[in-house]
Amino acid sequence: MFDSLQDGLKGAFKSLRGKGKLTEGNMRDGLKMVEQSLLEADVSYDVVKAFMANVSEKALGEKVLLSLKPAEQLVGIVNEELVNLLGPVDDTLRLDKPVNVIMMCGLQGAGKTTTCGKLAKLLQRNKIEPLLVAADLQRPAAIDQLHVLGDSLNVPVYSDRETQDPIAVCNAAVAQAKANGNKVVILDTAGRLAIDTELMDQLKTIDRQVQPDHVFLVVDGMTGQDAVNSAAAFHEALELNGVVMTKLDGDARGGALLSVKHVTGVPIRFIGTGEHIDNLDYFRPEGMASRILGMGDMMALVDEAHKLVDEKEQQRMQEQLEKGQFSLEDFRDQMVKMAKPGLMQKMMGLLPGMPSMGEISKMMGDGDTSKQIRQMVGIIDSMTPAERKDPKLVDVGRKQRIAAGAGLQAKQVSDLIKQYDMMKPMLTGMAGMGAGDRMQQIQDLQRQMMNPGGKMPGVSNKGASKRLTPKQKKKLAKEREKLLRQRRREKKNQGDG
Repeated sequence: MFDSLQDGLKGAFKSLRGKGKLTEGNMRDGLKMVEQSLLEADVSYDVVKAFMANVSEKALGEKVLLSLKPAEQLVGIVNEELVNLLGPVDDTLRLDKPVNVIMMCGLQGAGKTTTCGKLAKLLQRNKIEPLLVAADLQRPAAIDQLHVLGDSLNVPVYSDRETQDPIAVCNAAVAQAKANGNKVVILDTAGRLAIDTELMDQLKTIDRQVQPDHVFLVVDGMTGQDAVNSAAAFHEALELNGVVMTKLDGDARGGALLSVKHVTGVPIRFIGTGEHIDNLDYFRPEGMASRILGMGDMMALVDEAHKLVDEKEQQRMQEQLEKGQFSLEDFRDQMVKMAKPGLMQKMMGLLPGMPSMGEISKMMGDGDTSKQIRQMVGIIDSMTPAERKDPKLVDVGRKQRIAAGAGLQAKQVSDLIKQYDMMKPMLTGMAGMGAGDRMQQIQDLQRQMMNPGGKMPGVSNKGASKRLTPKQKKKLAKEREKLLRQRRREKKNQGDG
């Protein structure tokens, strides 16, 4: 997603940084490159025109041109205007009633039924048990598909194959939700290959008689400006509460996502970022703008990490980390969970300064991540329990033995231990913090990781990592340990008070 737009914007900023002196003339040249990148990403012309007018007004002011780092200021201006273009968005789903009805609509092929299942999964993570409703009676396979999704999630599905009246199905489902104590009802309504009068009349009738609390339109992000046009047509008929944009993990150029709010006035509320049932996220303009500019999205990265473990395991890990305990077995367990297809690439794409997703896939061997993880797991499994608990026991001779047991080279054993040594102080250091301090640490880390060239320190243009020196690692470990002790003292003082 946004690979071409990222590359275009990086090119524009790089051209300005290369100037010995920044003038109004070469700033205009840079802005022209920004404009061209947006148009090539299939952003609506009217949106680009309005966006560039705002950016140009700020970028050509004396405050920017005469500043010490005008190119970096331009990055900040573009980031601010991207956030304004995409937001504001309420990133919470208000469910204030005993039974809250969510109506999902959209054209066939946009991923509406699958999105209903993904939304149910998202609600489950928040301790809410929904009821899925098969109200798409035009396509018999949609009913079967929803039941399969419901079974996989252990979520009840209401359907009635004896009727062709979707309003009756919706009303009966709401009554059942009240009787069974389901707080949320998700209506999977009918779609069409194209917008027509019959479809809109049916949706209007459901909207009028069932009176849903939220009406979300599911649109295919791969369809570009057609997605914006369909959003405008649906909103005219139904007064949408928001848009769910799907298939943003593919080669979508991103124009629809950047255009839909400005053109229709309807905010994007959720984004689908993969085929897995977990791949539905609340839309955050700040995070998306940061991703577009290659600065990553650390909050989204934390959310992805939380999805990997259940609440009990999170609590257990938290307690261990607060004690400074993070063994290679814990490291192994996390690696196994990250072996889902595409998950490693996705999480890497959320880090600041990383290349585009296409480049990451090439770097990692086009989906060969699972092989690399299997090798890491094989190394750890070849260790003794004592070595997994304390990798300092692994000397040169033992590295040879472990490598032979895993069918790998001793250098790969050394590399794994180095990765573990880098992760442990960071994880244990953050464990002692409260939620607010931890988020501040994440945001500080994100700022520190970005240098003026827009790359992560220690990462070349080709994405090859440079390792920390032993002296740097030792200093980092000391800083983390000092922070951890400070947090423990604060917690103890609060308890004594």
